[in-house]
Amino acid sequence: MLKQLTYIESIHLNPYKNLAAEEHLLLCCGEEEYILYLWQNSHTVVIGRNQNAWKECQVSRLEDEGGHLARRLSGGGAVYHDLGNLNFTFAAHKKNYSVDRQMKVILRALENLGIHGERSGRNDILVDGKKVSGHAFYEKGDRCYHHGTLMVDVDMGMLSRYLTVSKEKLQSNGVDSVRSRVMNLKEAVPDLTVEKLKIVLREAFEEEFQMKTALLTMEDLEKQGLERSVEKFSSWDWIYGRRMEFQNEISRKFVWGQLSMQFQVRNGIIEEAAIYSDALKTEIISGLPGYLKGIRYTRDAVCENLGRYEASDPGESEILEEILDWIRSLDF
Repeated sequence: MLKQLTYIESIHLNPYKNLAAEEHLLLCCGEEEYILYLWQNSHTVVIGRNQNAWKECQVSRLEDEGGHLARRLSGGGAVYHDLGNLNFTFAAHKKNYSVDRQMKVILRALENLGIHGERSGRNDILVDGKKVSGHAFYEKGDRCYHHGTLMVDVDMGMLSRYLTVSKEKLQSNGVDSVRSRVMNLKEAVPDLTVEKLKIVLREAFEEEFQMKTALLTMEDLEKQGLERSVEKFSSWDWIYGRRMEFQNEISRKFVWGQLSMQFQVRNGIIEEAAIYSDALKTEIISGLPGYLKGIRYTRDAVCENLGRYEASDPGESEILEEILDWIRSLDF
């Protein structure tokens, strides 16, 4: 039975501190607690857990211009954050966690501002057919989180300047550019501010769950110790990982996300393999490369070994079958 709603706003604009706080809230969330965490990053590109940093972002340009590159725990695609964007995170125990109710909180907050939003695709929210909010999900043990962006007054020029979107993804969505796919909420409500949006989100959270929120401050959270987690999220290994000099690459856009497989091959044997994807199912993407190292670089050998992956749920099984069907159709 749900007994407590907790509300917290970050006082930091540093993505590594904010992601560390998010992870801490997830791991420490009470069994009968629901958390709403609101946070902002300054001049930051955040990529999904299994994405290739160099393919999703203009890394050198971002670094040269004083920006931050960060990698989150969840899957999904790359996003640009500035102070015109508000990030939200819902964290809860599995038995209480409900994406539908969390989406209702967001949609209710928009309605209370006079904005009609609609769910679309992989739980994006659209206004007038344009994306104003993108979402991703993560679970660890018996706890889950659902987080996303709400674009209030994002600098669209900066978004287009740093994000690299594949031509295949753009074509599959029937659009011409990054800029044409998204919209700021201020286009619908010109006097909207991030502070006003925070207020209506907290109110909608309380309305949906019929309970008043208890306030948790960042100072309270930091007393519990975030240093090790901040170090992880800011480390080169976590953000960039290994940049493999690959010889062969295959890629495809699926309904569930973009997938790229890279192979380093010597004498017909796969010495190294890497898989990148914006799929929301992160574990299967992380797990598959381990089945490829040291095997023959042939279609049959790749399919045979990937087929040994033990899917944890029907969603993973479906993804695996689609990958295998695709590889079977290729000429190696």
